[in-house]
Amino acid sequence: MSETETTQTEEKRSDQPLQTTAGETEEETRPEWIDYRFDGKSKLTSESLDVFYGDDHAIKGVSMDIPENSVTALIGPSGCGKSTFLRCLNRMNDRIKAARIDGSVKLEGEEIYQDGVNLVELRKRVGMVFQSPNPFPKSIRDNISYGPRKHGDIEKGLVAKLLGRSDEEKEDELVERCLRDAALWDEVKDRLDDNALGLSGGQQQRLCIARALATDPEVLLMDEPASALDPIATSKIEDLIHKLSEDYTVVIVTHNMQQAARISDQTAVFLTGGELVEYGDTDKIFENPESQRVEDYISGKFG
Repeated sequence: MSETETTQTEEKRSDQPLQTTAGETEEETRPEWIDYRFDGKSKLTSESLDVFYGDDHAIKGVSMDIPENSVTALIGPSGCGKSTFLRCLNRMNDRIKAARIDGSVKLEGEEIYQDGVNLVELRKRVGMVFQSPNPFPKSIRDNISYGPRKHGDIEKGLVAKLLGRSDEEKEDELVERCLRDAALWDEVKDRLDDNALGLSGGQQQRLCIARALATDPEVLLMDEPASALDPIATSKIEDLIHKLSEDYTVVIVTHNMQQAARISDQTAVFLTGGELVEYGDTDKIFENPESQRVEDYISGKFG
């Protein structure tokens, strides 16, 4: 090999990103990779968001806008901070004593981390569906109406009847509407007084979605809502998410990249150390990512 060829080979090698022991390349994230521009309004905005669990820096300076009436998927390997970020959007991390949050999250321009925010009202506006179905050990009907009754939106019972304020018809309408919106009404309309724990796993998860809809939210956060379900139930949940995005802003964490590609409008990729590496239209992220690390993750080279 000539001296010129040797020099060219060394230069080519020096351009290649270094491999870490985890199989992930070392690469500096560029601001333009996460500067997602879109038509329409932003529903949620995070600015320089940092989350610490004690000394662990779980989320590092994440800034992103989430469009309204769309599905945003958060993907990345285990432990990269995507679920932590999701919980920041309705302050669920407040429940964790060791958690400390710096930075900003705004819902339609209003700071949700300012003093005096009513967390009950915030979580009515930004509902949550968890990984495993968690229906209350009550009837199907009571699972739906529990939230509105607790918040005083529905009055029911002997006292309400005596005072002429019983909202039984209002409750019936709410239960039917939410179960229809969750694509569950036809399956359970004749058993509304049965215990919800008797439903299948997929039905329980759709019931939990219906329960979240009952408080009339604007945003639905979903933390791997189909990970514990069979393929048929998963397909129903995915169809439901697509339909819900017509009326709600949906943010979903998923380990299933094929699922993210199927159901989301935009995708945010979190990688090692709680870093948002790339964010943009889902087709672009999966077909032509800017980041080599994102391409390696999507192609299965690590994670």
